[in-house]
Amino acid sequence: MHMVIKRLIKWLVRAISVFLPEEKAHDLQRWRRGREEFWKYNRCQYIFASYGKSGRTWVRVMISRYYQLVYKLPDNILMGFDNYTRLNKNIPQIFFTHDNYLRGYTGNVDSKKDFYNKKTVLLVRHPLDVAVSQFFQWKYRMRPEKKAMNKYPAHEADISVYDFVVDDNQGLTHIIGFMNNWATELPNIEHLLVVRYEDLRAHPEREMSRIVQFLGLEANDEYLRDTAEFASVENLRKKEQENYFWRSGSRVQAKDVNDPNTFKVRKAKVGGYRDYFDDDQVAQLNAVIDSRLLPVFGYTSAEQAETKEVT
Repeated sequence: MHMVIKRLIKWLVRAISVFLPEEKAHDLQRWRRGREEFWKYNRCQYIFASYGKSGRTWVRVMISRYYQLVYKLPDNILMGFDNYTRLNKNIPQIFFTHDNYLRGYTGNVDSKKDFYNKKTVLLVRHPLDVAVSQFFQWKYRMRPEKKAMNKYPAHEADISVYDFVVDDNQGLTHIIGFMNNWATELPNIEHLLVVRYEDLRAHPEREMSRIVQFLGLEANDEYLRDTAEFASVENLRKKEQENYFWRSGSRVQAKDVNDPNTFKVRKAKVGGYRDYFDDDQVAQLNAVIDSRLLPVFGYTSAEQAETKEVT
């Protein structure tokens, strides 16, 4: 019944949007998406939150793989919201969200009240790596209507990576705002696990152990090794090229198998943003981080210098 209502509302919103001014139509589309997220929010046992392009799909593959090993599930189906729960009632419903449409729907735009009493995993990544990855998502994978709805640069805008990153709407400062909003609210979230993308890349088995235990599973060393190997960048890029996860839609599917920039698993490189800017631009962008990002997640120059001293 839910799927029938969901499709009906989606059709009605699209039909009504044709007769509305563009801004009103976008508001209605965001309301529809927020309503669907709220439905999942009310039914989930866990929330997995992150800014877009922070590595969520990669971690979803890893979580999926671990559940596949524990419950003997097919390995070419990724975890959605409740598809694994339908296969085995012992598997919880996990709500994966970028925390954008939900907060607009609930009205908790400037707080994390929606997460205070929910078991939440927060995935963070260096904001400049996020921003660069967002550029390639916008340029090669994002649908035109989503670009317009979320105030990205125009669909066929001819802009550089740097121009995209310094854009106020969806560039670096917007990402920093998202991270700061979470940083100030961390103490208010009762059950929270913060995972850094960089730590997960460096120590996948260790960090996945933290995640699976937070999800109420036993950390099995053999399964953790298998999960890390299955979700390696090389293996996932190969599977994406083969359309291995075709049963899970376009989540891990290249737009053009002949163009590496269109892959969902593109580079996955820590600090890869440096490949796209000259030294002066890197210095300017890092100065923005140092002046605006709260020193919580380890991405400011002072935090990184302190970490080097300790190690």
